[in-house]
Amino acid sequence: KIWEVAERTTRKGEIDAVAILALLESKKADFKPSTIIIEQYRPPVEKYVIELPAGLVDEGESAESTALRELYEETGYKGDEVIDSSPLLVSDPGMTNANMKLVVVKVTLDDYPSSPKQNLDGDEHIVRRVIELDSLMDELRAYEKRGFTIDARLSHFASGWELANKFSKAAKSS
Repeated sequence: KIWEVAERTTRKGEIDAVAILALLESKKADFKPSTIIIEQYRPPVEKYVIELPAGLVDEGESAESTALRELYEETGYKGDEVIDSSPLLVSDPGMTNANMKLVVVKVTLDDYPSSPKQNLDGDEHIVRRVIELDSLMDELRAYEKRGFTIDARLSHFASGWELANKFSKAAKSS
């Protein structure tokens, strides 16, 4: 059998990259739990993709420190603490050897809305948006209708959040 394979050749250690699930909370009572999504053009799919902030792990860097660095660079938001770091994950094992970790980062906002300055690399153009977790799936559906491609990891998280809320509401009404 012949396999078509794409191999990541930039791996500096055991982990290629991180995706960052930023959990935003605020000292203001009317602020609902939110996250940050980004819009970024991805040449392999020739479209703008809606995804979580993410980045490559530098040599000698941990997944957690990469997550804090990349969150700041891509969004301007500074993480307070790493809440969780997943086991090593693969997204498309039938096609590529690329791997990653999902790192969950807590971000506390003093004031919202705030738009901290992004610290992008010279060749990066990233649009960031803060989205309430309870409306994330609806936002992703709206992006799809406008011709954007949705990253599978972000879609899986949004589906899980939506299902958990539905099951929670159903259990309370029983």
